[in-house]
Amino acid sequence: MPRFLTGDELGNIKSLKYTVLDAPKAEISTLYTRSESGKEKCIQALTVAPSSQEKKIIAAAHADGSASALLLNEDDSLETLCEWKEPRLRTGQKYVGLAISPKSVSTYYHSPRAGTDPASRGIYSCTSNGALRLTILGEDELPSTSKTSVLPMRLCEWRLSSDGTTFAYGGEEVELSIWDVERAFASGSPEKPSVTELKKRKRGSDLLPGELWRAKNVANDSLSLRQPVHNTCLTFLKSSASASSHHLLVGTLFGNVRRYDTRSARRPVADWQKVAKLEELKGSRRVSTSSLSGAVTSLAPSPTFLASTALDRYARVHSIFAPPAEPGLAQEHKGEVLEKIFMKSVPTAVVWDQDTSQSGKSSDADEGSENGDDVWEGMESVGDDEENEDSGLEDERGKRKGSRKMRVT
Repeated sequence: MPRFLTGDELGNIKSLKYTVLDAPKAEISTLYTRSESGKEKCIQALTVAPSSQEKKIIAAAHADGSASALLLNEDDSLETLCEWKEPRLRTGQKYVGLAISPKSVSTYYHSPRAGTDPASRGIYSCTSNGALRLTILGEDELPSTSKTSVLPMRLCEWRLSSDGTTFAYGGEEVELSIWDVERAFASGSPEKPSVTELKKRKRGSDLLPGELWRAKNVANDSLSLRQPVHNTCLTFLKSSASASSHHLLVGTLFGNVRRYDTRSARRPVADWQKVAKLEELKGSRRVSTSSLSGAVTSLAPSPTFLASTALDRYARVHSIFAPPAEPGLAQEHKGEVLEKIFMKSVPTAVVWDQDTSQSGKSSDADEGSENGDDVWEGMESVGDDEENEDSGLEDERGKRKGSRKMRVT
């Protein structure tokens, strides 16, 4: 039974569960309601820390610049861990990134060892005007602390890598860039760069302190005109501890999906257009979702289903299927809307709760049903055998008659 968490324009957080055991059914319940409602409390970013624990750490960022870290208990109740506000957020700007350190949950439930990096208990937030903040959860009821940094303005997307050592961003006239987390929050006056660092910076078009790699704009169009840069979304394809081996995927405002390999070049190694879902090997479009009457505001994939929210105030659960075993083959099954739930306010964000135990249980149930089918298939059917024998005798008689006719003629 997968569970998704949604945030709406009034600042509420709700739980969406989809059950498939007895009969397909979607259940939605409100987990968190703010005392003050209004469009300024709209949830702009929502994230869940990946963990195998029953309790989950959730972070939510609101349109007024406030943010909070919440603890989701086993009984679906939320407990506030800490709250903070980004004073550098101005009118017309928004949160473009929110992430929890992969080690936040383990260090929260277990006392950290001596010398543990405090950032392992951190929550990262980034705004469209480049205000980057690291909020460190306090230990033993101590208040939380924070570190700040400055990034370029007009950002549209900010992402933290799976290992939490690097992050990437992109935006309007802002090329894809990869940064080192520790160096981005390093305090103090920068040291004098060496000759080697100066050469690297010259090759990288004057990389900023803490910046590891920066993409280069694609070639001019057929009229020799510069193509505008407007990166709206991005994601890491493969996790790696080395910044030189990062694989990233970037989507643009103009419908392009570009793949970058920092080991080969600064320009994209692949550039696809008008894409709904890609096959990574050939870049061909596989699936496009239909039956949506409103513009989609957020998507949340899980191992078994896909959840979406739209401006028509509906939250939908979609079926997903694995791509063909061999490249180039047609997709046998098509995704469809399994359930849609009307919500009183416009949902703005949806995330999967990162619980893999439920998907494991469903797979075990599927294996059990398959084993049951194997038992039935192994049993012999007496009626079928008799019918097969009778049909075999009739075929032999027909062949004999045909051979006799051929001899007479």
